[in-house]
Amino acid sequence: MPRDNIERAIARGAGAGEGGESYEAVSYEGYGSGGAALIVEGLTDNRNRTAADVRFLFGKYGGSLGTPGSVAWMFERKGLIAVPGDGVDGDELTLVAADGGAEDVREDGNGGYEVIADPADLSAVRTALEDAGIAFSSADLTMEGAEHRRGRHRPGSLADARLVEALEEHDDVQDVYFNFDIPDAVLEEVG
Repeated sequence: MPRDNIERAIARGAGAGEGGESYEAVSYEGYGSGGAALIVEGLTDNRNRTAADVRFLFGKYGGSLGTPGSVAWMFERKGLIAVPGDGVDGDELTLVAADGGAEDVREDGNGGYEVIADPADLSAVRTALEDAGIAFSSADLTMEGAEHRRGRHRPGSLADARLVEALEEHDDVQDVYFNFDIPDAVLEEVG
């Protein structure tokens, strides 16, 4: 066997592809302890290790990993622009955002606002806010649960909150989306 083939096989086994490490996007779906839906998105250089870690975390906190598509139908990809409430008139923000193509403007519970848009319209809404001189702290894509869209929020349990926290702390996990609210008392207990 040629020496080059052996060295490539050793490098692949060590996690390095040709030209350095190779990362791939992964997505997992599952259920929390009370049946709450979660979607976990990440980047990994070892799909098997990450899947095992995510499966372990779901089990540790009373949840279960689902199959692809098991909870995705409960979520919708949306654009989200966070606008601090300092000096912002809610009515003016709503008019500017609507003119830019936003679907909704709502209070975020911390004195600020969330502007919701279709992912294709996110750039246009962002530009409309910039042109109107309305400052925002972030403009990102997110996943929104169906209950949230209908104004219904199921309370999350302490185990669900700890599961979300453990998943977010995992090195390979980029985002965790869930369709429940974590009550303030539970947040304080999780710390």
